[in-house]
Amino acid sequence: MMNYSSRPPEEPAVHAQDLTVVRGSRTVLRGLGFTVPRGRITGLLGPSGCGKSTLMRAVVGTQAKVTGTLDVLGRPAGHPSLRTRIGYVTQAPSVYDDLTVRQNLDHFAAILDPGRAAADRRHENVTRAIADVDLTGHADSLAGALSGGQRSRVSLAVALLGTPELLVLDEPTVGLDPVLRRDLWQLFHNLTEERDATLLVSSHVMDEAERCHQLLLMRAGEVLAEGTPEELRTRTGADTVETAFLRLVDEAAASARTEESTR
Repeated sequence: MMNYSSRPPEEPAVHAQDLTVVRGSRTVLRGLGFTVPRGRITGLLGPSGCGKSTLMRAVVGTQAKVTGTLDVLGRPAGHPSLRTRIGYVTQAPSVYDDLTVRQNLDHFAAILDPGRAAADRRHENVTRAIADVDLTGHADSLAGALSGGQRSRVSLAVALLGTPELLVLDEPTVGLDPVLRRDLWQLFHNLTEERDATLLVSSHVMDEAERCHQLLLMRAGEVLAEGTPEELRTRTGADTVETAFLRLVDEAAASARTEESTR
């Protein structure tokens, strides 16, 4: 296994301190503090409903009622200068079913890089993004006629149009077959190795944790632990990240009970 911890330290892609999100009477994120290192894949793992999507929306600047510190690529989250530096893929594919794959990308490329003078550059970026997600053979197919996995790859291609420094991917492999999941993870690693991109990838599938360089384990709006898969396994004496996660959950529950009993 490659030792990613030997890489020299640098300013993180994302830094959060006391990050809190309140929705109505419910506190969705509870005083989170964490970092996302540059040039690596950070996995955001935890059960459905633990706050992963809310955290991702906060990072890309679309979440309301965020307090605390949240810096992204050296700027406060949501800063206008970050719009072309971040790619964001939501759980539901964000494509127009009545347009072809290429037409979808042409549309979004024109928004990102408008003007006649940029036409050649847009064409190159669209062609590259389609190839990145292995949809060249479907470039002229209607998005509505594609499979669910293919439509998800169109959304990913849209996010790759501007060669973003940070890619935020909300459960991008949900519902995909094992072969496509494997191919997407290979693409994710290629992006970090060949373009030095930073990826923040959420999942509730614990076996995907082993594919990440760094992990943030979440439960009930809190970060239970962060570190490499090896560090978390060693810390808990576990053979797998899933077992490590369960042991951390048990530790947190025991600590909460102790605090409650001493009040």
